Amino acid sequence: MVQHLFRVNLRTMNSVKKSKQSLATNKSKIKKNRTQIPQITEAMKVDNNINSITEKLEVNGKAGRKANDDEILDMEEMSSSTYAKTRLRTKKKSDELEKGGKVHNNPSVIDLKQLDEEPEKVINSKKPKGINELTGASSSKKIKKETDEVNWEPKDWREILENIRLMRLKDNAPVDTMGCHKCADENADEKTQRFHKLVALMLSSQTKDETTYHAMLRLKEQTLIPETIVNMKLNTLENMLHPVSFYKNKAKYLQQTSKILVENYGSDIPNNIKELVALPGVGPKMAHICMSTAWQQVTGIGVDVHVHRICNRLNWVPKATKEPEQTRLALEAWLPQQLWGEVNHLLVGFGQTVCTPAKPKCENCLNNNICPSAPKSAKNINKNENNEINPQLAELLNKAEFKKSKTILKNC
Repeated sequence: MVQHLFRVNLRTMNSVKKSKQSLATNKSKIKKNRTQIPQITEAMKVDNNINSITEKLEVNGKAGRKANDDEILDMEEMSSSTYAKTRLRTKKKSDELEKGGKVHNNPSVIDLKQLDEEPEKVINSKKPKGINELTGASSSKKIKKETDEVNWEPKDWREILENIRLMRLKDNAPVDTMGCHKCADENADEKTQRFHKLVALMLSSQTKDETTYHAMLRLKEQTLIPETIVNMKLNTLENMLHPVSFYKNKAKYLQQTSKILVENYGSDIPNNIKELVALPGVGPKMAHICMSTAWQQVTGIGVDVHVHRICNRLNWVPKATKEPEQTRLALEAWLPQQLWGEVNHLLVGFGQTVCTPAKPKCENCLNNNICPSAPKSAKNINKNENNEINPQLAELLNKAEFKKSKTILKNC
């Protein structure tokens, strides 16, 4: 019994001793943990700081890259990216609306329905200010300029043209009796006549009609066909053309052109502008007049020195031109096409008789009151103090009207 009690006490004492030792061990561990807690806290703070700094760097890097991208992206890419972001924001807002949420009063938030119906307005709303205005202004100015150019026409041109017709009815000009269309042999076949008209046009450049006409008479004495010109000696041809201006060059061009016609066109002439201009010594003026006189096709206005000079004097071109080809393009831009066929013949004769290169006869011109180039001394010369028409001018008008009425009666 006593031994049993002693054993129980001994076991109890051992258990108490072990519990004390465990308590001591736990206390020592707690002390150690207490010393480590501040170190762990500091380490956590450092980690947090590092993470925050890293996040900031990443945000800044993204912002920097975004700024660079914004500078590199063109307007179309900026608009499309802005449009996509706006749609994402509005999808969230539409979900809120479906759940009964409140709509923000943020002007940057656009209704999804509005986006679907009017996407172009959304894109344009995000473009930089002033782009649309500048683009619209420049395009409207361009359209206005093109419209003005198309609708431009000289002042009083119809009255001026009618007066020129009346003046041309009075007397014949050299072009009426010795022009290129009068140089062809009327007894020859049509193919030969076409060749004669082309040769006369090639010789007429910077040459008076009288000189060209007499040179053509000398050529026709030798049976003027392309084969004859090809087989003729060059110096002989030059002597026959003299005193035509630049007769040596024209003789050379005439032989080259005749050879091409024999080889490629069966001794006939081309029937289109492109191939006519390709011939040696043939320019746009000659080609258009040749198409009109030889093939009876109006393809353009033949502008020589007379037409070039008169159009600039009458301001029939939007701005002064230096070359006849420039005048042709400007004249064809506004003159009705049904008048192209007669304007060359009218103005050439008018330039030979009234509106001459030197000392134009403005006092005898019916347009001296409306012509922008007429001197002040010539204006109102056709009317006296009582505002009555000059008798000389009245006689001219009566004669012109009589010829005009006579022509109308013939056509009826």
